[in-house]
Amino acid sequence: MPSRIASIRLVSSHREVYEPCDDSFALVDALLADRTNLIEHNPKVCMEIGCGSGYVITSLILLLKNEVHGVHYLATDTNPIAARVTKETLKAHGVDADVICADIATGLDTRLAGSVDVIVVNPPYVPTPEYEVGMEGIASAWAGGENGRTVIDKILPVVDLLLSEKGWLYMVTLTSNYPVEICLMMRKKGYASRIVVQRSTEEENLLILKFWRDKDDDDDEESNKDKDKEEISSPTFVSQFYKSLSLLMEKKQKQRR
Repeated sequence: MPSRIASIRLVSSHREVYEPCDDSFALVDALLADRTNLIEHNPKVCMEIGCGSGYVITSLILLLKNEVHGVHYLATDTNPIAARVTKETLKAHGVDADVICADIATGLDTRLAGSVDVIVVNPPYVPTPEYEVGMEGIASAWAGGENGRTVIDKILPVVDLLLSEKGWLYMVTLTSNYPVEICLMMRKKGYASRIVVQRSTEEENLLILKFWRDKDDDDDEESNKDKDKEEISSPTFVSQFYKSLSLLMEKKQKQRR
C-alpha cells in the first residue's frame, strides 16, 4: 500500500536547506489528523509557502491524490536551492507541483487572489535579531525576528488575499510567537481558528493552527461589527484558546502513561 506521506529516505537534502524536523512532522501530522475533512473539502488549488525540502507539500499531495482529483499544487520558497530540492523530493515520490522561487507569493498574489483552497505554512518562527530575517541560505528558514513574528506578520495578509471563500490555512507557531494574538488578528479579518496539533519538545512548544473564513460573520457583516469588537477585546476567546491547549496537553500526557 502506498505511503500516505512523504518518505524521509526519499526527501532530498542540501546543507543550505532546512531538513524535516519536529515542526515539519507536526504540520504533516495535523494534515493527517484532518485528512477526512480535507478530502470532503475537495480543494482545487493547494499551496505551500516556504517549501524547504518539499517534505510537507509532497505529503499533502500523497494524502489527497487517490481521493481528490484535478488538484493544482504549488510551492514557493525564497531560497532557490530549496526550490530545487523540493522538485527533487517531488520527483522521487512520483508526484508533481509547480515550484516557484519567490518571497512568500511575490508575482503570484494577484493571479491567485481568492483561488487557493488550502495553504500550509511552516514559517520562520524562531525569535532572532531583526537583522537575521531574510538572510540568504538556510537562515531564512528559521529567522523570525522579534518574537518570531516578523515573517509571520508579513505572510498573514498575503494568505488573506490568496485564500478562496472556502480556504483553509494550516500554520506552525511557537507559544513564544503569541499565537492567541495571531488568532485575534485573523479574527478581525473574519477567520475562525483552532489548534489541530500541540507538541512539546525539549526546546519548544509547537502549535499547529488551522484558520478558515467564519461564514456566520459574513452573513450579516454590518450588524456583527460591534459584536466582533466585543468578542475580540473580551477574555472569552483567549480563555477558549487556552482551554483547547490544556485539553490537548492533558490528552498527550495520558497517552504517555
